[in-house]
Amino acid sequence: MKDPKISEDYIRINRDSWNKRTERHFESLFYDNASFLEGRSSLNDIELSLLGDITGKKILHLQCHFGQDSISLARLGAQVTGVDLSGNAIEKARALSKAAGTSCRFIESDIYELPAKLDEQFDIVFTSYGTIGWLPDINKWAGVVERFTKKNGWIIMAEFHPFVWMFDDDFKTISYRYFNDKPIIESEEGSYTENSKSDTYASVTWNHGLAEVLQALVDREFDLEVIREYDYSPYNCFKGTVEVKKGKYRIEKLGDRIPMVYALKMCKST
Repeated sequence: MKDPKISEDYIRINRDSWNKRTERHFESLFYDNASFLEGRSSLNDIELSLLGDITGKKILHLQCHFGQDSISLARLGAQVTGVDLSGNAIEKARALSKAAGTSCRFIESDIYELPAKLDEQFDIVFTSYGTIGWLPDINKWAGVVERFTKKNGWIIMAEFHPFVWMFDDDFKTISYRYFNDKPIIESEEGSYTENSKSDTYASVTWNHGLAEVLQALVDREFDLEVIREYDYSPYNCFKGTVEVKKGKYRIEKLGDRIPMVYALKMCKST
């Protein structure tokens, strides 16, 4: 395989992987579309505390998967546009939005190509949990965020902490660098939903440290308003986890000793 950092191979590999994952994820208990369509919100306190009142706000949701968070934002009164690389995910997002009675717009696009497909700006650019690791260039990503954020608008982001991605899947050893210097090319058994354990998924990812992410946004004239770190994950999506409180999961052998999630809110000042 060519180095995905300087080729388009990573886009093809990851698109194929997420098209395949979507089929399993959509039918999983992890996402539980039945209760979602009955009114359950997919948003967590972590991101809700940063979003505040979003009634009437225009929100661009980057890497939206099949749209549960986008639809949850729309239920809170926002006008939402969701974007995802996977055509399967976008197709299911549109169907789910219709079934939920919301009017979200969904666009199939690689994030870096989005400026060629969308020409408007938003009050909030939103992204959450397991997104930026699929992108090689955070400076380029920050440029896309800047392009779509209105003056005095915000980037609101909740993401798994880069410290978590340093471990192997069993959290036994430190297997990867904290810093981004090369792609992590893997083929793994199963995804994080309970119904996909027998499948194999190829992936190309990158680790992005906190300073890398913050500096990329600061360089684009975003001012930091809030940054928080959390010693739990709101999702049971890692091996060896234990639920310490309702909706709060930690790696059992590591307890509360490591950061698992961070969240930030930054305002575009120009």
